[in-house]
Amino acid sequence: MLIDLIAGARPNFMKVAPLIRALEARAAAGGPLRYRLVHTGQHYDPRLSGAFFEQLGIPAPDVNLEVGSGTQAEQTAAIMTRYERLLLEAPSRLCLVVGDVTSTMACAIAAQKLGVPVAHVEGGIRSGDWSMPEEINRMVTDSITNWFFTTSEFANANLRRAGVEDERIFFVGNTMIDTLLAHLDRLRPPGFWADLGLRAGEYFVVTLHRPANVDAGADLEGLLAAIGDGTRGLPVVFPVHPRTAKTLEGLGHLPTNLHLVEPQPYLEFNYLVKHAKAVITDSGGITEETTVLGVPCLTLRDTTERPETVSIGTNALIGTDPAKLAPALERLFAGDWPRGGIPPLWDGRTGERIVAALERVLAPA
Repeated sequence: MLIDLIAGARPNFMKVAPLIRALEARAAAGGPLRYRLVHTGQHYDPRLSGAFFEQLGIPAPDVNLEVGSGTQAEQTAAIMTRYERLLLEAPSRLCLVVGDVTSTMACAIAAQKLGVPVAHVEGGIRSGDWSMPEEINRMVTDSITNWFFTTSEFANANLRRAGVEDERIFFVGNTMIDTLLAHLDRLRPPGFWADLGLRAGEYFVVTLHRPANVDAGADLEGLLAAIGDGTRGLPVVFPVHPRTAKTLEGLGHLPTNLHLVEPQPYLEFNYLVKHAKAVITDSGGITEETTVLGVPCLTLRDTTERPETVSIGTNALIGTDPAKLAPALERLFAGDWPRGGIPPLWDGRTGERIVAALERVLAPA
């Protein structure tokens, strides 16, 4: 029984890696499911190379739709038409999507229109912020999903409020954490570790890519100045997202303790996160990893679709106002930061639980 695993961007592959491991283990034991890894090509990323797949133990995609860049509408249309063609030529029994990128929504729509059921890993998460394209993708995808695999009770509650029946909700945990825990012993320092004189617990990691933070030069400059002022001269390692790099080109003065580096491979980036004094970010996924690693995280957003990282974990919502960063960093240096805990079922076995549930719901009547 063939199921499609959809991935459109680098984080998606990290989320499907545990599913691939679990599916292959079950197939070796006589399980009924087989998979087809479909890369939509939504994000052309040179880091999605052989080395990336080798690091995470992921096979090369079986199909690459090669949609390339474009506006969100152009990408949605291209993904839908190409995935529809694939399903017409070689049907699958299920379309499994992960996360909240354009590919998630587009493939779910194409599949449902052809009568192929949809399963959504990370279903039910909500930020409440409709200005985020990801929020629209989540809402549309979940409105046409058959089975939801959720990361938290917050997500479960969101789905129930939307009228989703309990028998369609599977609280399974977090596949991103499966990937993190599977590779924890393999994390390794990046090549610049010694050159920058980095020492565990004595540097910060920064990631910024949200339009509200990086598209306007003055806003980005203000945030970086606040980070430089508040980190007391400790090194600040800043792997630069391509969107952010365009804005940085037009800036003048940057803090002297800020070190701009290329986006890092998985093992190297998470080594940096694990050993940092704290992470300053506007990402969602990184807040999950910092929670499990017990690393303080300051999120430069007003809302989060992952509230469990705040209520249970080590994350705090600081907002986008640079003035709010200084008091938060003061609390951090004073040792006044939540130690945090690990959310339920974030234990490294989510992939196994998803595959077991799929075998049940897809079993012949």
